[in-house]
Amino acid sequence: MLDSARIYEKNFTLLKEGSGRPIRGRALEKGKPMSDLQQRIEVLYRSDLRGSALLIICLWATILFVLVMTWPYIPDTGIKIVVAIAAAAVLIFNTAAILAMVNHYKEDKDFIYGLDIKNADAARSRKS
Repeated sequence: MLDSARIYEKNFTLLKEGSGRPIRGRALEKGKPMSDLQQRIEVLYRSDLRGSALLIICLWATILFVLVMTWPYIPDTGIKIVVAIAAAAVLIFNTAAILAMVNHYKEDKDFIYGLDIKNADAARSRKS
């Protein structure tokens, strides 16, 4: 099974009658499939937004933790300045790259996610 088909199966399976479980944080009406393509695209996009925000938070927490924990072991002030500038550069450029990716996803989400959903649907219909 294709990776995208596996992801589809995991995140967009039809709800069983009366289960009421949310899919990726969104509750659906009982027994109704998520058939609207725009709605499915929006669910994937919002999931990527949450993942991107979590990634940025983890990045900042990790870099700042390493910086704080290693700071007392850096003997020279010049090296401390270099390390602080390097950490700031990593944080700024990686955050900017993730935000640019999210912005690109927002601009082209119909194409990006629509293609994934259509391929996952096709793979699922071939499997059935």
